[in-house]
Amino acid sequence: MASREYVTPSNYELEKLLSRGTVAYTHVNEVWPNIFIGDEQTARDRYSLQKLGVTHVLNAAEGERNSVCTGAGYYSNMDIEYYGIKAEDIPSFNISVHFFTSAEYMRHVLSNSQNKLLVHCVMGRSRSATLVLAYLMIEKKMLLVEAIEQVKRRRQIIPNWGFLKQLRELDTFLLEQRSEHTHTETAESTERTRP
Repeated sequence: MASREYVTPSNYELEKLLSRGTVAYTHVNEVWPNIFIGDEQTARDRYSLQKLGVTHVLNAAEGERNSVCTGAGYYSNMDIEYYGIKAEDIPSFNISVHFFTSAEYMRHVLSNSQNKLLVHCVMGRSRSATLVLAYLMIEKKMLLVEAIEQVKRRRQIIPNWGFLKQLRELDTFLLEQRSEHTHTETAESTERTRP
């Protein structure tokens, strides 16, 4: 859906977009079919997880002091598959190293329409939101602005400025990749139609 006029917005423009028309903060929200973004409290609430039908948990704050109680062992008797990522919610942390692996994990989980995935961190607003935005950009081919609009309609998110910068870089990279792919397809198509 990328248009030729689209340019990846600046961090300042993205922060303005994120602050405009936000929904009230809640512990957990379904932001895409079968993808929930939630906080630590949701991840520890066995009753809520069962009520939501969660089958998989992606913890974007693994190893943090307050995330110790939600490791793989916590879900072992609940028939929930666990995947943990050690990420700090600080602008200097390179969360982009997890963009493609976590997107691949989410794609794998959601390839079965019966599965439901909870992506969480401590507050469910920065790390987990960043990974879900990256998933929508990589797997659903959304522009960064489209991904933000999609998620913020359902959840209040505020990725830190360092994560926004990394999402902007991902947006630029994916746009270039799609543009190269389109040029290659056009050239191949032209080649095939020549007499």
